[in-house]
Amino acid sequence: MRDTPAEATKLSELSSHQKKSGLAAWLGWFFDGLDLHLYTLVATVFVAELLMVKDTDPDVGRYGSYIQAAFLLGWALGGAFFGIIGDRLGRSRTLVLTILTYALFTGLSFFAENWWQLMIFRFLAALGIGGEWAIGASLLSETWPKKWRPWIAAVLQCAVNFGILAAIAAVYLLQKVDGYEPRWVFLIGVLPAFVTLWIRKEVPETAEWSAEKGKQAAPPMSGLFGRDIRRTTLIASTLCAISLTGHWCFMFWQQAFIRSHPEVIARSLDKAEVVATALFWVISASVVGNFASGWAAQRFGYRRALAAFFGVYFVLMAATFAYPWSLGATYALYAGVGFCQGVFGLFTMALPPLFPTLLRTTGAGFSYNIGRVFAAVGTVFFGIFAKPSDFSSVLLYASILFLPASILAMWLPTEEATS
Repeated sequence: MRDTPAEATKLSELSSHQKKSGLAAWLGWFFDGLDLHLYTLVATVFVAELLMVKDTDPDVGRYGSYIQAAFLLGWALGGAFFGIIGDRLGRSRTLVLTILTYALFTGLSFFAENWWQLMIFRFLAALGIGGEWAIGASLLSETWPKKWRPWIAAVLQCAVNFGILAAIAAVYLLQKVDGYEPRWVFLIGVLPAFVTLWIRKEVPETAEWSAEKGKQAAPPMSGLFGRDIRRTTLIASTLCAISLTGHWCFMFWQQAFIRSHPEVIARSLDKAEVVATALFWVISASVVGNFASGWAAQRFGYRRALAAFFGVYFVLMAATFAYPWSLGATYALYAGVGFCQGVFGLFTMALPPLFPTLLRTTGAGFSYNIGRVFAAVGTVFFGIFAKPSDFSSVLLYASILFLPASILAMWLPTEEATS
């Protein structure tokens, strides 16, 4: 019989299957981060190019938010769709499908000739990215020992961070090439397709899924609202909706905020370089936050770790936009916010075990991706209140969402309570 998560008590005792599953999920998440932020880094200039206006034109922010909202909506729908597929077809097979989906449509974004074509391609690419989260999370929750799950969650989240840093490096290097155009970055997004060849050959289905699949058919999505797990579904979905809305409001609108910072304008600084520097501080600090949140989860449990990190997230994000700090101080506060973003890695291992095996990817994907739906709407909703060159109030209001998130995290059931 293939190994089960409880067998290994030391990292050196992990089986080949567990290591390959971990690597497959890590690579999937790495390319998620790469794909996601290739667009983020060139969004303003590329949308301005498609609209044939200057990047300071208000329409750039408006249409850019539409594209971002479509991406987040596709992310959510992809998580729900591929979550169902993953419970029926298997974790490994579905992981291949998700990666191929986002690689294909990221590449096709290169050919966009207007903003709505770009929006469609980003929506379709997001279907694959959204699905990959739920599949990767379930794959590892069924193969890795409980003892190491908070740490593998941190390592997985770091994969996203490294993907983002790779995106920053790729855009930086491409900008040095004569005749550079922002659309070139989307061709890099095709690379993940080659990883699927290895995954399909080397990563088998999990023993837990195979055993359950042999006993019974996967229940429909309506099973998430059955009497036994309805409360879990509602609490997990609401927590994800609140926290991810606040998070994505920051990730999207912080770029506009930093580009319009008084020092950037007064000193005529390179806006692209300023945006990249700010994102570098956010992502670098989040790598540390990933392991800090993993340590907190192992020491105090997932609920307390989530609650504490969301509380600090509120304090630091509110402080960042409540006062007109210098550019250097803003970078430092961005790093503080980035540190708190390590909390989102905990959802990877905290959510799947709350649901039965044949509803695991469906339940985790549904809960997390409901958050993405609200984040899609929230990104546009909060943007409506943004005045030209003044995004601080929007981001300040968005920070308040982390207060109820901190409280709601304590209402999550424990894994033992749902066993």
